[in-house]
Amino acid sequence: MARVETACAVLAVALLACLLGAGADGSDHRYKEGDRVPLYANKVGPFHNPSETYRYYDLPFCAPDHPKDKKEALGEVLNGDRLVDAPYELNFKEDKNSKTLCQKKLSKEQVAKLRDAVAKDYYFQMYYDDLPLWGFLGKLEKDKEQGGGKYLLFKHIHFDIMYNNDRVIEINVQTDPNVAVDITEDKEVQVDFSYSVTWKKTDIPFEKRMEKYSKSSSMPQHLEIHWFSIINSCVTVLLLTGFLATILMRVLKNDFIKYSHEDESLEDQEETGWKYIHGDVFRFPEQKSLFAAIIGSGSQLLALAIFIFLLAIVGVFYPYNRGALFTALVVIYALTSGIAGYTATSFYLQLEGTNWVRNLILTGCLFCGPLFLTFSFLNTVAIAYSATAALPFGTIIVIILIWALVTSPLLVLGGIAGKNSNTEFQAPCRTTKYPREIPQLPWYRSTIPQMAMAGFLPFSAIYIELYYIFASIWGHKIYTIYSILFIVFIILIIVTAFVTVALTYFQLAVEDHKWWWRSVLCGGSTGIFIFFYCIYYYHARSDMSGFMQTSFFFGYMTCVCYGFFLMLGTVGFRASLVFVRHIYRSIKCE
Repeated sequence: MARVETACAVLAVALLACLLGAGADGSDHRYKEGDRVPLYANKVGPFHNPSETYRYYDLPFCAPDHPKDKKEALGEVLNGDRLVDAPYELNFKEDKNSKTLCQKKLSKEQVAKLRDAVAKDYYFQMYYDDLPLWGFLGKLEKDKEQGGGKYLLFKHIHFDIMYNNDRVIEINVQTDPNVAVDITEDKEVQVDFSYSVTWKKTDIPFEKRMEKYSKSSSMPQHLEIHWFSIINSCVTVLLLTGFLATILMRVLKNDFIKYSHEDESLEDQEETGWKYIHGDVFRFPEQKSLFAAIIGSGSQLLALAIFIFLLAIVGVFYPYNRGALFTALVVIYALTSGIAGYTATSFYLQLEGTNWVRNLILTGCLFCGPLFLTFSFLNTVAIAYSATAALPFGTIIVIILIWALVTSPLLVLGGIAGKNSNTEFQAPCRTTKYPREIPQLPWYRSTIPQMAMAGFLPFSAIYIELYYIFASIWGHKIYTIYSILFIVFIILIIVTAFVTVALTYFQLAVEDHKWWWRSVLCGGSTGIFIFFYCIYYYHARSDMSGFMQTSFFFGYMTCVCYGFFLMLGTVGFRASLVFVRHIYRSIKCE
């Protein structure tokens, strides 16, 4: 086990080095006057459909004679980045005034293609010295009186670049609607594309040039909303959990007093409440293998979330560190697979399971399986659309190799370590041979109403922050306040644990001893609430449209919600198990 931990530590260090260098081109970002500064065109696509992006030269733009693709890291490819040499020459500290880029005669088909792009609010994205820049291809001037409108294609771009000594600090793009060509009609059009460049000196140091992109999410009015969200969540959580804790502690105290008196009273006195089922409460659940696999996968996803937050807090995921988050997710998931193998196998054997190899395979496929099927479908859709979201064959091979050479071996090593741990399940009470019959219970004590109650409180603590996360992932806003997000995550874990414990107690109090699966379902029900929020966000808070974007949004968000279900279900069960062991250890069980 020590060797496995050492190997994981070495791989983690390698990951950190990889992340810190992600998106960089190996340059020291220092230039002399007249030096060529790297400018790469990345992608184009509808502004409201962030997943539907295409290669820059899929549209009939001016192109260099031999454009070269930039070599990209794994995370950049997963992010849909496809960088290629741009046609503009923005040499260091060289001003240019209306320089002709190219003269292009657009055919009817090309005009129709560009008109469709303008109608869908297509934007382009480039990187200049690793600084991102955006602009729109054109605009639609609507005619309110006659209806319809004119489709204008911008043919001139102005670059405003700021520098400090020998470094590029900032770049902005401006397009002039007055210098545009009408592409409303289906006819050939002659276009003279041009650009201009202005260099200006600034005192902003190179180390702070990325702060411009994070200011939007840390402006005072946005910070107030975030802190209000946290304070609101904390107050709500403290009041409700305090209320539940008071009731729970008072009821438990009365139970302990009552049961201690019962022990001193006549032996034939009938037991009631949760003590009555002490011989059944530690009866192992049905579907042991699936149950243990859920606990293993949930533990791995919890570890993954914690590591991602740690990297975010130390500043690895600064704005537009291209692909760093995707690289981290892939590599850390691979490295933490040993946690899933160890947890699932050791717990499965504690539940007196026999076929631990099958359990290990189930654990490895429980989250990866649905994710792989979803990815296969969405990648096929992206290929059909010729979008940059379609992964190249080489990248798919790299991911398969990571799974085969890192994820699977660590999963097996974790499983072997779990098998050799020889840990026995610690039950304070002996389990009877035959289970007691569960009394008839009212409808609101069934599984689905209990899940609805269990998921609402944790969801109410995070729903305000969810909007900002969605607007960042499925929009063009930037999210950099990871410390606040981490606080919200901790609140989510605490509330999930507490609410599940409370519902487990109320379940045992009515002599329902099948709490194992219920605790997982109640803990994980927040994932279902998040999925319903996805539906609300798509229809009410976003302008996403089209089959591809809709498929990507609901496909990947379903996988994320499923991951939350596994992770929070594990938290709910672990908390309930600690609680149940504690209360039954506090009384005398026969």
